[in-house]
Order: sequence, then structure tokens, then C-alpha cells
Amino acid sequence: MRSSDFASCAVVEMRRYALRPGHFDELQRVFQPWFVAGQEQAGMRLGGQFRDRDDPDRFVWFRGFASMDQRREALESFYFGPVWQAHRDAANATMIDSDDVLLLRSTEPAHRPGTPVAPAQPGPTADPTWAVAQVWSLPADAGPEAWLATAGHAVLQRVLGVPVAMWRTEPAQNTFPRLPVRDGRFVVSLAVFEDGEQWSRAAARLDDDPDWRRITDRLSAAGVTSEVNHLQPTATSSHPAPVAAPADQA
Repeated sequence: MRSSDFASCAVVEMRRYALRPGHFDELQRVFQPWFVAGQEQAGMRLGGQFRDRDDPDRFVWFRGFASMDQRREALESFYFGPVWQAHRDAANATMIDSDDVLLLRSTEPAHRPGTPVAPAQPGPTADPTWAVAQVWSLPADAGPEAWLATAGHAVLQRVLGVPVAMWRTEPAQNTFPRLPVRDGRFVVSLAVFEDGEQWSRAAARLDDDPDWRRITDRLSAAGVTSEVNHLQPTATSSHPAPVAAPADQA
């Protein structure tokens, strides 16, 4: 598989790191030139890599695997290999917490990310692209997950006017317990916009849409909570390419 095959990965991690204040760029000086290629060579497929626009000391990124068994093999190859061993101390020195990790798989039906952008050379970025990741925390029953993956996804994509990728919790046991993952049930969506203005218009439409309000009211009544992350791609991110708004939404 090539890096563009992230969209077909059966298993996905969403990783959110809390960094020491002012250390985001320091982590990127290790991550971009060493860990992107190193993880790909170990068999992982990296998706988007982002700085949280609302918290400049949080790094949010996605990586994928062909299966849970392949995940174990790839993680062992990387974390016991020379690239991580050479640079782990520098990376770990930037972090307060790296355990906010969701282990995911596609929803049913599957809503996969679109064609990725071509990553740039390592370095800082002023990319205007505005990615939005939403994480829903679910109760134990399967009902809310089904609503989000069917009616919820259809409304979300229609109103936002851009493709929306969506994943749900992978229930299998963590095959690499050295890296913990969060307990619970989650649904994650990812949508990418050309800039903040396109996102602002889409968010306003979402707030005003009666179908979406009915879905969110139903989710709230079922005990579902959610968090929205506004994200800026890093230079080496291979996030889905943004799609221009339709003429009637521009």
C-alpha cells in the first residue's frame, strides 16, 4: 500500500497529543522529517496531521492499518526500530500527554476520506485549509451510532456541502498495549474546507437546518456528547483535499 491508501484502511487511530507550551514546532522538527516516512516504511498509512486552531499546543493526527494484526506488526516494527529509538527522547520531551487515542474502524455504511493532498516538504505552514473533526461520545447501546452513520451522516454531508469521512470505535482488543487507547464508544467525523470562511458558512447552515437540529436533539436525549476540533494541516499532512463549495453555497 502507498500513503494514498489511508482511505482504505480497516483500522484507524485518531491521536491527540497535549504538548508542553510552545513546543509544537519543536515536535514537528522531529515528526515531519523522521516519523512520517519511518511509520510509512513500517507499514502504517498516515492521514491528516494537524495543529488545533483553538489550542496551539495540541497535535492531532490520524494513522491507519490494514487490520488489527497488521497494526501490531507495524507498531512493533516502528517503536522497536531505529528511527523511533533515535528520536523518541526529543519527541517525548515535547509532550504532556499522548494517551488521548481513539481506535476506530469505518461506520456501516462506510464513509471514507477522499483523495489526499500531496504532502509538502517538512517545515512550517500557513495553510488556510480548515479541517473539522467532531468526536461523539456514545452510551453503551448501539442506537446513536446507527443514527449518526445513516441519517446523521447524510444530513451532515448535505448541509456542509463537502465530503464527510466517518469512523466508529473498533471493539477488538488493543493488539499493542504499550500504546493505550481510550475506553468507550465513539463516532468521529472529518470534513475539510478551503478556508475558515467556507467553514463558517457551512456551520451557520448546520445550526439553521431543521433536520440536523432534530438529529442533535435526539442524540442529546440519548446521552450523546460531542466535541468539535478546528484544525490546521501541517506541512506534511496528507489530509483529504478540500472541495470548493457549490455555487448556491458560496
